[in-house]
Amino acid sequence: MTAPPSVLVVGSINVDITVHAERLPAQGETVAGGRLERTGGGKGANQAVAAARAGAAVVLVGAVGDDDFGAVALDELRAEGVDVTSVRRLAGAATGVALIVVDRAGDNQIAVASGANHQVNGDDVRATEGRPGCVLASFELPDEQVLAAARIAREAGCPLIVNPAPARPLAPGLCELHPIVTPNRREAAEVTGEDDPEAAARALAARTGAPVVVTLGERGALVFDATARDLVPAPRVHAVDTTGAGDAFNGVLAAELARGRELRAAVEAAVAAAAQSVTRAGAR
Repeated sequence: MTAPPSVLVVGSINVDITVHAERLPAQGETVAGGRLERTGGGKGANQAVAAARAGAAVVLVGAVGDDDFGAVALDELRAEGVDVTSVRRLAGAATGVALIVVDRAGDNQIAVASGANHQVNGDDVRATEGRPGCVLASFELPDEQVLAAARIAREAGCPLIVNPAPARPLAPGLCELHPIVTPNRREAAEVTGEDDPEAAARALAARTGAPVVVTLGERGALVFDATARDLVPAPRVHAVDTTGAGDAFNGVLAAELARGRELRAAVEAAVAAAAQSVTRAGAR
């Protein structure tokens, strides 16, 4: 029996506290009558779960607090088949929490208290063992950890995916490690200053020397490299909650690339997974 492809995810672990409301509140406004839900979240954890569900053997590097939220988060990840032996449980720290409001159309607003996530360090990443088939990192962790993950990918000779969310400038030295950068349309604009997704993708590809994938929500995803521009359309679905759609995309993309699929085919699978994810509530 063939062993599953391995994916190393370096990222955040949160608990999501979500209010499903009729509409999103304006600044200073209270919208009453919502429904409360608590679920697992954090970009790293969500991406790890998505990759595991796609058939990959997943190792997650991160941190939680020694509170009840941390215990629940780890139990949920283990139940999904994610290896959490590289997740530290920090005494006296709070597990990361995301406060989310989702409206009737499935759009959301999110605020995050990072907690233990910002106590992950480069040594935690470098301590992981094995040779991954793909490495995935996101920007809910500081640059040191992202760069440590990128260097593991270089040493392993495997694809590196960097999801620049929440958006910030790419760290010095990251572009030289040739990441496949996967922003959504807004993040692409913030990172490059280019409002047009294709122009933003072109600018990023020129800096990284690697393909760029810009996710476009219900339109699908734009795949851009030095030789081609390709729009991968998304299937039509009824959106219930868009929270975590980008994480589903990145997790499945990592699993498919670790399996050895070429980028266009991997993006097709990732777009389909992201579309399916918005048909149900919660980030997973």
